[in-house]
Amino acid sequence: MYQYNEIDQTLVDERVAQFRWQTEQFLKGELSEDRYRALRLRNGIYIQTHAPMLRVAIPYGLLNAKQIRKLAHIARTYDKSYCHFTTRQNVQFNWPKLEQTPDILAELATVQMHAIQTSGNCMRNTTSDHLAGVCVDEIEDPRPYCEIIRQWTTLHPEFDYLPRKFKIAVSGAVHDRAATQFHDVGVHLVKNDAGEVGFRILAGGGLGRTPIIGKVIRPYLEKQHLLSYLEAVLRIYNLFGRRDNKYKARIKILLKESGVAKFTKLVEQEWQLIKEGRELTAERIEEIKAYFVPPAYQANAADDKSFSEQQASNKAFATWVKYNTAAHKIAGYKAVFLSLKAPDMPPGDVTDTQLDAIADLADRYSFGETRTTHRQNLIFADVNQADLFALWKQLDVLNLATPNIGTATDIICCPGLDFCSLANASSIDVTKEINDALDDMDYVHDIGELKINFSGCMNGCAHQSVGHIGILGVDKKGKEWYQITLGGSSDNEAAIGERLGPAVAKSEVTQTIITILNVYIQQRLEEESFLDTVKRVGISPFQEKVYANH
Repeated sequence: MYQYNEIDQTLVDERVAQFRWQTEQFLKGELSEDRYRALRLRNGIYIQTHAPMLRVAIPYGLLNAKQIRKLAHIARTYDKSYCHFTTRQNVQFNWPKLEQTPDILAELATVQMHAIQTSGNCMRNTTSDHLAGVCVDEIEDPRPYCEIIRQWTTLHPEFDYLPRKFKIAVSGAVHDRAATQFHDVGVHLVKNDAGEVGFRILAGGGLGRTPIIGKVIRPYLEKQHLLSYLEAVLRIYNLFGRRDNKYKARIKILLKESGVAKFTKLVEQEWQLIKEGRELTAERIEEIKAYFVPPAYQANAADDKSFSEQQASNKAFATWVKYNTAAHKIAGYKAVFLSLKAPDMPPGDVTDTQLDAIADLADRYSFGETRTTHRQNLIFADVNQADLFALWKQLDVLNLATPNIGTATDIICCPGLDFCSLANASSIDVTKEINDALDDMDYVHDIGELKINFSGCMNGCAHQSVGHIGILGVDKKGKEWYQITLGGSSDNEAAIGERLGPAVAKSEVTQTIITILNVYIQQRLEEESFLDTVKRVGISPFQEKVYANH
């Protein structure tokens, strides 16, 4: 895990001091609301329905135990004893007092954390595969390149005021778990015909009110050109991106309107002008790679017999292993998902007590590291299989062991009307109603892999457009209604969900989901997934049942 040097720490400390002064000036009435707004947004502070919201950056999803404990402390001291993990691997506090936000940022700085560029029209937190470095299908660990990009994007003077926000995702595996096709720029490690590892670059992807799948603008880019090529992309966007209409200001609209050929030509021309002398040296890459060396794995971990014996003798443990662990490239190890989707908790929320316990468990079982995922869960990436049974029992006590990762109750959910001032409809209470209706885990497991994504407005923070089932809250004359889409995916074969039909009333959402699942059960072939069934039969069978009485 990357550790700050003197430059990193000085930058963050000075930003805290700067923002403290700016906030004091605003509270004294010496700085206008309009001028302060841009400043607070650059430091991750939104004004929501009930209170400010502070978004904290978690670069490519990595947290050490000390940072987890600090989040717990902040939740207790400045919030309502919990925080919320997001789909972009960040964390949010929903109840801080504005005058205390500089104190929170100062606390974060002591553990190498900050909220810089988590909002505003700038380059946001770089995200990546939550199984980076441990997955069995990895071409190369993407985290060093994420860190190189993080350092390049932080307070980059040329791109501080872009036409709109800009998000970069990096994946290093065969299977894209970072949704690279739905980011402003997607960076995917690939091999060329000679077996050399470089990057495939995509641009123009995005979700929100206009979901678009990104286009490949360079099939193969040598490693040394990573930053110069990204700079060329940003320059073209900064120059030609629209600033007259925020709904048409993202790079996806620029690429769509100009066409991929013209956009690529502009980028290539700009790159040829700037790339000389800006190469990323092999020494620099190795310097950053040194921060991501594998931990001291036990050499004979695979020789353990207790793991198999416990699986055979304890059905609940075996079920948890099936759904909440992932294969690891080191024999005898597993990656473990901590489910933040227990039935009695809003998706993605975690309490201060749970955070403190997670830090202790990370120290004991996973070399002190925790990761955040794109589906609002957490991961211990390096757990010895001999420790899985003991870890499972402790996670169960903490309400973090619901065996539902990748299933119908592993719902992505935005805060909706409960907190967000942009929301058109509530989401947390409807999600709970759906979970309550799906309280039979045998039924949930029989349905198999299913991604339900639930957003309370068109901004699509919960990525409803790419959910196998997407739910979008809309306002109709002051009442909450919900549009349903089917067949979306953010995986390799990316797809945008197709609208099922007219929006349904709030009171009908849960029954609509149950009806959709029943149609799937009736229509599926043996071992066929929900997404594959939708691809095969289309949405007509689902429409017929959902709207039969309308």
